[in-house]
Amino acid sequence: MHVQQWLWQHPEWTNFKWQNTALQPLLRRAYDCLGQLKGRMAAVEGYEEFTLDALLTNIVASSAIESEKVDVYSVRSSLARQLGIDDQNPVRVSEQSEGLASLMRDAVTEWQRPLSMQTLLQWHQWLFQGQDSLLQKVKPGMLRGNAPMQIISGPIHKPKIHFEAPPRAALNSELEHFINWFNNTATSTNDPLLRAGIAHLWFVTIHPFEDGNGRIVRALTDRALAQADQNSVRLFAMSEAILAHRNAYYEVLERTQKGGVDITDWLVWFVQTLILAVQGAMTKIDKTLFKTQFWGKHADKALLEPQRKVLNRMLDGDFEQGINATQYLRVAKVSKATATRHLSELVNQGLLEKLPGGGRSTRYALVPS
Repeated sequence: MHVQQWLWQHPEWTNFKWQNTALQPLLRRAYDCLGQLKGRMAAVEGYEEFTLDALLTNIVASSAIESEKVDVYSVRSSLARQLGIDDQNPVRVSEQSEGLASLMRDAVTEWQRPLSMQTLLQWHQWLFQGQDSLLQKVKPGMLRGNAPMQIISGPIHKPKIHFEAPPRAALNSELEHFINWFNNTATSTNDPLLRAGIAHLWFVTIHPFEDGNGRIVRALTDRALAQADQNSVRLFAMSEAILAHRNAYYEVLERTQKGGVDITDWLVWFVQTLILAVQGAMTKIDKTLFKTQFWGKHADKALLEPQRKVLNRMLDGDFEQGINATQYLRVAKVSKATATRHLSELVNQGLLEKLPGGGRSTRYALVPS
C-alpha cells in the first residue's frame, strides 16, 4: 500500500531546488513590470491613495480567498488612520477592522524589523480581534493544539486528504528554523522574489495555527515583497491576483505538497501571479492618469452635476462597452429625454463620441485622450 510522503517528510525538506531555465525569463519579465510600475507612479501626484488602496485590496482579497467577508469601508478608515492618511469619508471602525489594519500595517511598514515568534502570534491575535464567538474554536495568538492538522474533503467513510501538516511536537523547531531562515536571507544574494515565493510555501507547509494560516502567510509574503523593494510603499496587491486564480492556487500548492523538494512549478506560478498583480496595478494607474488628463483637458467645460457623475463612472472603468441613454438615466436619475439631451451635449462638447450603431441602442464612449 502506497503511503503518501508529504513535502515536510522528504529527507531534504527545506533544501529546496528549482530549475533556473524555467524561472529566469519570468523573473526578467517581473522586474521589467516592477520597473514600469515605478515609472508610472512618478507621473502621479502623491502615492498615499495608491498605497492605501493596495493594502485595502490585499486585506479584502486575502479574506475572500478563505470565503471570509470584511467591512471594506471600516477597514479602509482603520488603515487610513493608522497610516496617517487623510480619509475624506471616514466611517465608524470596529475591533475587527482595527485588527486587520494593524496586521497589514505591521507586515509592510515594519519590514526592517526581524521576524519573531512574537510577531507571528501578534498577527494571529489581530487577525481574530473582535470576533468573539461561543462557536469559535480558534484561540487567537496561540499555536495549534495536538490534534492532527489535515485538510480533508469528501464523505466521512471515504475522505480525501489534500494536505497534512507536521505534528505538533515538531512545530516549535520547524517555526524556529523558518524564522531564522527568513531573517538571515533578508539581505542575502538570493533573488528576493523567489525568496518571497519560498517563504509562502514553507510557512503554509508548517501550518502553525488552527485557522488563519492562509491570511497570515499572505501578510508574510507582503513583508517579503516589501523587503524585496526595500520600501514599505505598496503599489500592487498580490492577494488580489491570487483570488482571481484561487482554484489554481490551491491546486499548485496541493501538487507541491505531494511532490519532492524541486518546487519549480510553485515558483513559476508564484512569479506569474506576481506579474499579473503588477500589471493590474499599472492598469489602475493608467486609468488614474487618463482621468487626470481628461479633466485637465476639459476643465473649461460647463457641465451639469449628473453629467460629471456619469463621466466619472466611465473614467473609473464602468461601461467599458459604452453607455446608452437608459444606463445614463439610471446613473444620473433623470428622465429619458433629459438623458438623451445630456448625451448629445457631451458629444457636442467633445467629451463623448457615438459608437457605430444607432437607434435606441446608440452607445457613447469617452473621446480618447
